[in-house]
Amino acid sequence: MDAFKVVVPTSERVPILLSVPHCGVEFPEELKHKFKPDLAAAPDDTDWFVHRLYDFAPAMGITLIHAVYSRWVIDLNRNPDDKPLYSDGRIITRLCPTTTFFGEPLYIDRRKEVDAGEVKKRLQHYFDPYHQKLQELLINLKKVFGRVLLWDCHSIRQFVPTIHTEKFPDLILGDADGTSASPGLMETAIRHLESGGYSFRHNYPFKGGYITRHYGKPLENIHALQLEMSKVNYMDNTETQYDESRASRMKKVLMKTLESLAEQLTS
Repeated sequence: MDAFKVVVPTSERVPILLSVPHCGVEFPEELKHKFKPDLAAAPDDTDWFVHRLYDFAPAMGITLIHAVYSRWVIDLNRNPDDKPLYSDGRIITRLCPTTTFFGEPLYIDRRKEVDAGEVKKRLQHYFDPYHQKLQELLINLKKVFGRVLLWDCHSIRQFVPTIHTEKFPDLILGDADGTSASPGLMETAIRHLESGGYSFRHNYPFKGGYITRHYGKPLENIHALQLEMSKVNYMDNTETQYDESRASRMKKVLMKTLESLAEQLTS
């Protein structure tokens, strides 16, 4: 099984690539038996249904790449050298995590870390293929249009006290403290995201993970933004089931935001 899936546009392409690195729920057969069965059956740290939320993208000419395997196998939005993204006291899950966001052990043997040899294998089999394809798609779009935007799509439970002591805002836009995208694109995104009636924050408590920080090179006309959202905006109150009504409302905001960004990139 490939480590990713690419959903190609069904209309004329625009210079936007969507990345959904945390929607995967599969486990490789050679690893699945090592994880606690009850956790692996429904990996709670998944960005559930985010690729479904953005299913309007192909009709807008937007390319989408999304993960197949769970972030518990390897986290596609972490530094491959496992360097922490934050240093503010929040729980930091590893490149190959051994606990949930709530600190619960993932593995049957309750291991504290994945050994270096196994990490290397997972980098080669799951992490590298995703990022090689992402890079290929970005380069191709840049060649065609001259500039490109990578929009990294995420979601999280409304309340994760090990990360943030308060409930998360509905929407959190990250641009790595203003370094991963041009001010103009950032301002356009902020304006439309704020117009939807959702609570909104910029760069706090998330400012973008490895994908945003690594690929965002605005001086080279490759821009990257990360959108984190609370799951209750498109799921039910238990944050376990997709909610069509809530998702429909959110989609309208996302579509308008991405439409405006595409117009700006091609003008």
